[in-house]
Amino acid sequence: MVPVPTPLPAPEMPDGSRRYRHLDPRLIIETADKLQSRVADRFPDSGLSRVSKELALLAQDASMSAKALEAPIWWIRILIGVAIAAGALIFLFVGTILSFDRISTDEAFDFVQGVEASINTILLAGLGFIALTRTEERIKRRRVFADLHSLRSLIHVIDMHQLTKDPAALSDDFKPTEHSPSRITNPRDLARYLDYCTEMLSITGKLAALYAQSVNDDIVVAAVNDIEELGSNLSRKIWQKITMIESLIRTA
Repeated sequence: MVPVPTPLPAPEMPDGSRRYRHLDPRLIIETADKLQSRVADRFPDSGLSRVSKELALLAQDASMSAKALEAPIWWIRILIGVAIAAGALIFLFVGTILSFDRISTDEAFDFVQGVEASINTILLAGLGFIALTRTEERIKRRRVFADLHSLRSLIHVIDMHQLTKDPAALSDDFKPTEHSPSRITNPRDLARYLDYCTEMLSITGKLAALYAQSVNDDIVVAAVNDIEELGSNLSRKIWQKITMIESLIRTA
């Protein structure tokens, strides 16, 4: 006989280690609040400061919304249970009334047709019950999409604020026009401004991930991935600017 290997004992997990297997909304909110304070300290009167404040508020709303989505929608589940029970009672009642001992030979053919119709009805009822069971999923999905739309809009707002922060404005031969926007002339401040934008984009991705953690739905996960990819693409574009600024600082 082939010896059966003795299973290794499960490794002891340090206290609190499992907390890192899930996103903690409280820590995301804390990170957003600290970022808002940092932006307000360095750029108190800027539009980015107001956007960071809105992000902190949105973090609280997203946390509560994602937590609420974890709970079942009981009225839908009760309605589904009542519909299934009513359908079962109807078929049981019909099956009790219709029996072969109460039907003559001449009526056997009609009875077979009735059985066939009953089978078709059962199939249609089954499809209806499946649709009912997915009602809760569709309602939660609609709520998630509404919240994800807010996150997507905020990502574009953050991108608008970094749009005019061009490292080319730091060069000595740069000449602004009459309608040029206000510029940050200090390279380190400009790099810090852009770095704050990347942090805000990262937080929006984590807020979107809260919904994927709360709702186990492939369509929701795909929508969350799209938002995270959008934020990552914009962050890469911003980091190209930061790299150019750091190069200017080193050569100065």
